[in-house]
Amino acid sequence: MSALTPPTGPSTGPAEPEPRIGDAVPVAAVDPDAVPGSPQARGFLPLFVLAWFGVTLALGTISGASIPKALAFLDDATKGTNLSIVAAVGGVVIMIITPLFGRLSDRSRSRFGMRRPWMLGGAVVALGGVAILATGDSLAVTILGWSIVQLGFGATNMAVHALLADQIPARIRARVAAAASVSGGLALIVGAQIVAALPNDARWTWFVVPGLIGGVLSTALVFGLRDIVRTVPAPPLRVADILSTYWLNPVRYRDFFWAWACRLLVTMSIVSVSIYLLFFIIDQLGIPKEQASGVQANALIIFTVGNIVMTVLFGWISDRTGRRKPIVLVSSLLSAVGLGVAIISPDVTVFLVGIFIVGAAQGAYVSVDIALMTEVLPSFDEAGKDLGIVSLSYQLPQLLVPIVAVPLLALGGGENYHALYVAAIVFAVLGGLAVLPIRSVR
Repeated sequence: MSALTPPTGPSTGPAEPEPRIGDAVPVAAVDPDAVPGSPQARGFLPLFVLAWFGVTLALGTISGASIPKALAFLDDATKGTNLSIVAAVGGVVIMIITPLFGRLSDRSRSRFGMRRPWMLGGAVVALGGVAILATGDSLAVTILGWSIVQLGFGATNMAVHALLADQIPARIRARVAAAASVSGGLALIVGAQIVAALPNDARWTWFVVPGLIGGVLSTALVFGLRDIVRTVPAPPLRVADILSTYWLNPVRYRDFFWAWACRLLVTMSIVSVSIYLLFFIIDQLGIPKEQASGVQANALIIFTVGNIVMTVLFGWISDRTGRRKPIVLVSSLLSAVGLGVAIISPDVTVFLVGIFIVGAAQGAYVSVDIALMTEVLPSFDEAGKDLGIVSLSYQLPQLLVPIVAVPLLALGGGENYHALYVAAIVFAVLGGLAVLPIRSVR
């Protein structure tokens, strides 16, 4: 029986009754208000959302705006292939570390808690990777720097996501997840606008500015969280345990598997667009690379306007009705429609219409996605490990999409973004259908 207790000290406020977490308990069998952590201070939720915003801004901006822009200026002819290599290597890194760090976080016995050391340490490591990206100007250095950034902010991101199960009651989880998702959408807009506004001859700023914003905001949560402290040792960690970090039996945990597959496919659809968005604007819409960042920023604004409205609306609807599956299915199909509009767009205006539809669809999807995943987790005791496996469903596409994209882009002589967007449509439709077999959630 493992005993977990909130840490004492200035940052935690008054002492709370000691929560204890023993054997794994199915999440669906627990009172909707029951969470392992103790009540948080009033500022916890704003700090949680800001941390989500900060990590999303750093990772999303560096991967979606800073690195593509740097590679376009480095070698325009090979930018697509180079970006695929960088994204694939980063995907391998995050795929390996996220579930492992989640399991190790569940076992952490620091007096500062289970999650806070990972958030703070991750931010420090990530800023080291940002420094490498800012000072290097080759493909090899970009790969190294991005891998370190993924390693660091991957740890921070894992810990922040684990707090959804640790500290957020199920009755408000969809709304909190919706607020976090809105902040993530705003983070992508802010980050793209930052990179577009920074001078083209000050390459280092493209990385340092978003990296610092992410580091500062994620660290702020460290000082506002009343974290859980493990007071007795976890069972010895065996090799089999480490291997199981990357696996949950899809037959035993059937609903978890289908929810995971749904998220994987929907994320592959969006990642197929987001990774190569800047290059689509340059090569398909004919926008010069010196001006393309501004168009990209406008596309993200349009995307996020639709995203925010639908996230707030459907987060409220989902919590009021208790229904998740219909929203996931309809939003996935609507995303496919928006991608179809983007494919046939003859100019920027029509392209932005398609992006708006995709943004609205994704807003509806993310309003319930995170809540759905937490409601099919096998247990509270290993929420960090299980949410690490959940994270694989949106980190694995960073590896898979570049691998799939290389042959698709090469069709017809190269730079075939239409083929890539068709694949994105297929992923979206399959993702929506994957939610249908889930039984424990309506």
